[in-house]
Amino acid sequence: MEAVRCAMAEQVELSTGTRTRVRRRVEALLAEQHGPGTVPMPSAATFYRLLRALDAGQHTFGAATTRRSMANRPDGPFGTVLAARPGELVQIDTTPIDVMVLLEDGVSARAELTILVDLATRTIGSGLLRPHGTKAVDAALLLARALVPEPMRPGWADALRMRASRLPHTELAAVDDRLADAAAKPVITPETIVCDRGAVFLSETFLAACSRLGISLQPAHPRTPTDKGVVERTFASINTLFCQYVAGYTGRDTTRRGRDVDGPAVWSLAQLQDLFDQWVLAGWQARPHDGLRHPELPRSALSPNEMYAAQIVAAGYLPLALSASDYLELLPVAWRTITAAGIRVGSLTYDSAELNPYRGQLSTLDTGRGSGRSTTTPTTWGRSGSAAPIRTACTPRTGHRPRPSRATQPAGTGSRSPGSTAAAHRRRSRTSPCATPAASWPDAAAILDNSPSLRRSTRCSVTSAPAPAPPRPPRPPAGSRPRPARPGRAPHDRSACPPPAGTRSGTTTSKTEAWPTNSTSSATARWSPDSKVEPLRVVPFGVFDPHAEAKRYW
Repeated sequence: MEAVRCAMAEQVELSTGTRTRVRRRVEALLAEQHGPGTVPMPSAATFYRLLRALDAGQHTFGAATTRRSMANRPDGPFGTVLAARPGELVQIDTTPIDVMVLLEDGVSARAELTILVDLATRTIGSGLLRPHGTKAVDAALLLARALVPEPMRPGWADALRMRASRLPHTELAAVDDRLADAAAKPVITPETIVCDRGAVFLSETFLAACSRLGISLQPAHPRTPTDKGVVERTFASINTLFCQYVAGYTGRDTTRRGRDVDGPAVWSLAQLQDLFDQWVLAGWQARPHDGLRHPELPRSALSPNEMYAAQIVAAGYLPLALSASDYLELLPVAWRTITAAGIRVGSLTYDSAELNPYRGQLSTLDTGRGSGRSTTTPTTWGRSGSAAPIRTACTPRTGHRPRPSRATQPAGTGSRSPGSTAAAHRRRSRTSPCATPAASWPDAAAILDNSPSLRRSTRCSVTSAPAPAPPRPPRPPAGSRPRPARPGRAPHDRSACPPPAGTRSGTTTSKTEAWPTNSTSSATARWSPDSKVEPLRVVPFGVFDPHAEAKRYW
């Protein structure tokens, strides 16, 4: 029995094998400990029945991921973490969503979903969809989004308003005016956030955002997903309650994936974000949750909104209003030197007239890199290649020795936002305005199909398909015979251009012949200024008028 248990324990880190491999491993262990043939082996049928009895709950011959997860489980009973008020314990995590979306470049791919889940009420405080590779600034601004009421958006039904839900709208609106026309989702301020040890949540940007908002960050144990089991189970619920009903659903793995999942992908990232936000209000916050049981109603499962209404009476509600400087503090910091050309972030250059007094000046800011520089804070989501304005600020830190550098030093102490200066992209004014930032390739294709003036046109304006014109022979040098066409080479096709004026398709005249025919007299003819042969009429391109187009479409 000890040899069998030892052989089964060795299968945890190995790839899944058969029972025959375990039997041979047991024979080798017995021969190594007691000698060959000393301990007799039972028959194969008896040995396999023994393996089935010992394999209960271990998945030795099942999925390798499940087997490693079961082996990592502690021996003792599971502990229970309880939260008595909203925001006492919040869990955050990121995972790829099982839906194909259309990105900005027209390519369909899976996006990543980052959510905040409150342990006491199971409320999804905020959810954010991003392309593959969620940044730390996305997680930081996810916190800011969870701290403010969810606004009602155009096109949403009135049933999604807070006053139409089970939340105490009248009492909350009397304390916070922002909740008067808010959506039916409670505002929860996290006290402690449990996260994994990913680079996004342990980054300097996310740590600074939690410190700024007064939130305690508690990383989970390594390779222990049970420390944040609530958010992991919430992702599974999102997959079954939301994702499988969306066009472009891929399934949780390749064995459950359809034949063509890219074809039904019709939603852009912004559209899928709007669908997910509506589903959270209508399909999650109002749905009874089996894990929400009130002590006074142990047999009734409450919804997240109902549980919040029951707990907010005892915990109370304290509104938290974020100012513009608070949002700037949540954005990442990039150290840049202000030069004569401005500030360069990535491949873009930003400049402003307000930076003129600080060009070439010495700064006393200690950057921790050996020399002080200016601090630039993008006001976008931190994506490279964005042409949105940035904020640059430079504040001396107390307790640090000043170090000289060629950078800016606006006034202000204690924070980098009070003395900030806005700098716009140098070529931002040259870009054409867009109807919506979420313009997608299908929308652009629909505009091209419905607008005859925007369709692709050929060089010549033809109303009907002309007959193919004969190929033009090569021009022979003066006084020599014409060279025959090179064998195996296709003649130049000029069928896209119509014949000159005064001729019909497929016919030529002596006065209006544009290309000579294959006859001997026309093959050697060359056009000259004194020649009576008229040249080919050139049809110019249309001139694009941006002002007329702007009035027509925008």
